[in-house]
Amino acid sequence: MDHARLVDVMRRLALLAGERILEFYNAPELAVRAKADASPVTAADEAADRLIAAGLGAAFPEHRLVTEEQAASHAGQGASFLIVDPLDGTKEFVQRRGDFTVNIAWVEGGVPVRGVVYAPAIGRLFYTRADGRSVEETGPFDPDRPGLQRPLQVAVPDNAALRVVASKSHRDAATDAYIARYRVAPDGFRSAGSSLKFCLVAVGEADLYPRLGRTMEWDTAAGHAVLRGAGGQVVRFDDHAPLTYGKPGHENPFFIACAPGVVLQAA
Repeated sequence: MDHARLVDVMRRLALLAGERILEFYNAPELAVRAKADASPVTAADEAADRLIAAGLGAAFPEHRLVTEEQAASHAGQGASFLIVDPLDGTKEFVQRRGDFTVNIAWVEGGVPVRGVVYAPAIGRLFYTRADGRSVEETGPFDPDRPGLQRPLQVAVPDNAALRVVASKSHRDAATDAYIARYRVAPDGFRSAGSSLKFCLVAVGEADLYPRLGRTMEWDTAAGHAVLRGAGGQVVRFDDHAPLTYGKPGHENPFFIACAPGVVLQAA
């Protein structure tokens, strides 16, 4: 894989998909229907998926593409592939809460090594450069010309006053019980939607993101790549081994994303 070309293509497609999504987001009404697994899907998901899949297919026809909205793509095997969630955080999108994202990633040998996370409604764009380091681009978000970038680096955590981020739509009692094992700063808890939680750890705005709930690889790969490129890590909840990709069915176990200095509690 040509990582320099890959990053240019992923960035451009994420921005174009974001523009398309905002056309639906700013419309007076949003039509929502349920998929076979009861999760919500909108015309925005499908339009963004068509745009991204066509762009990646044209640029990298030799590589397998896994995308949430195309069930047939989930059956393939292999440890290296492109993976897409065209609109992560559909519930946030439908409720017009803003923190939904476009996720595109490249998994190599079971590890998400390059990725882009774009939150069009709140104007935040995170991605890995060709050298693997992560940046946040600060605008003006021209699809054909990168703007100013700031390098990302996870924080050095204070285990006596951690900052924790958790899911806005999927927080539950088990998650709260696990977070209670840590010493959290008085103002150190926040909720966020979609893959933005990984990015908050990557930029040093949070130290720990535990996820005790069902996720799929397309939900996490791009954010995982961004966090990895900022010096962070994502590990399995049960044994703290690295979270890997290319699993049968592309379903993730529970996991923890964090800065390496966080002293993790046992499952």
